[in-house]
Amino acid sequence: MYQEPPTRKPVTVTTLAKMKRAGEKFAVLTAYDASFAALLEAAGVEVVLVGDSLGMVVQGQRTTVPVTLEDMIYHTRIVARGCGTALLMADMPFASYTTVDQAIYSAARLMQEGGAHIVKLEGGGWLAETVYQMSRHGIPVCAHLGLLPQSVHKLGGYKVQGREETAARQMMDEALALQEAGADVALVECIPAELAARLTEALTIPLIGIGAGAGCDAQVLVSYDMLGITPGRRPKFSKDFLSGRDSLQAAVEAYVRAVKSGEFPGPDHCIA
Repeated sequence: MYQEPPTRKPVTVTTLAKMKRAGEKFAVLTAYDASFAALLEAAGVEVVLVGDSLGMVVQGQRTTVPVTLEDMIYHTRIVARGCGTALLMADMPFASYTTVDQAIYSAARLMQEGGAHIVKLEGGGWLAETVYQMSRHGIPVCAHLGLLPQSVHKLGGYKVQGREETAARQMMDEALALQEAGADVALVECIPAELAARLTEALTIPLIGIGAGAGCDAQVLVSYDMLGITPGRRPKFSKDFLSGRDSLQAAVEAYVRAVKSGEFPGPDHCIA
């Protein structure tokens, strides 16, 4: 796929760390194919996430659980062909990191065969040793806390996490433990905005939020949600950026501007 020469330096985990220290927010969106990836790249998105959300928005599954490692490698590989300078993050799918050895194997395949620059895995402090060993093997890691979509059956549904102070303290402790273990980035989903702001201040690594208020270092949305093309009801924390605009690129550019300025998410997009 032809790409215009890059107009910015490649975004790396070091770039994101520098942006956090400078107080500069960055934008993250999902992509599942080369064309969408190229569009996000041209609009200035810093991190392109190949999310296991593809199970729901691409495959038509009810949850992310059925998504396989082979699915993730395939979609990461084709997204990589559309990326020039954005940091390419890939989700590690359900049950692909139940042991340290399995986690390293799965991550290595996502990087070697898929072209991912960093992998994301869902879980709390119990993953500290896994993250530590992955980091020792040169694998950049994003730790995902809060609502864990892969654990939806265990949680009993998509519910806000960290409302109670005990749960909030536990999440803080686990985020710090994962940072200490070597996580390069953290992501929190569907937690109170006040807790997300506390986490952002406590962590030295960048914190990406989704349904977690404006206090995070970055925001991520499923691209189909922010373009208003997801079938059914759009999540409360999302916004249709295509409404009132005449192109997909204009919508993505508007999203990037809104994230960087702090305009998005607004009060209407907080879930707790």
